[in-house]
Amino acid sequence: MYWYLQVMKYNYANFSGRARRKEYWMFVLVQLIIFILAILYTSLLDDLFGTPIVGSILGLYFLATLIPWLALNVRRLHDVGKSGGYIFINLIPVIGRIWYIVLVATEGEFGVNNYGPDPKLDYSEDIDEIGRLEE
Repeated sequence: MYWYLQVMKYNYANFSGRARRKEYWMFVLVQLIIFILAILYTSLLDDLFGTPIVGSILGLYFLATLIPWLALNVRRLHDVGKSGGYIFINLIPVIGRIWYIVLVATEGEFGVNNYGPDPKLDYSEDIDEIGRLEE
């Protein structure tokens, strides 16, 4: 849930930088769980009250998470050294989706690339050392 909230709160529309595999797949997992629970819940309400609200609740949730989902996908592609435009690979039937899954499942480039520093590296120790004199 931590990674999901990171994307929703702090990187809502952040299309620059890089996203780790863990951040991407945890967000996808939580999204899937929320969609399944929403479908079950709205189906239950639909049966109880006889009103078709399944589409409206899922549609609102989809719209609310569309921008963070796109931003996360672009940042994940940046981590493997690809442009955000590679997201359009999904439009190629069957092969495009498989290729895209391989891209987002690939380990990111080590170190700094054209899109920013490696998100796996912890720079806090380096920052603490700035300005200190060597003894």
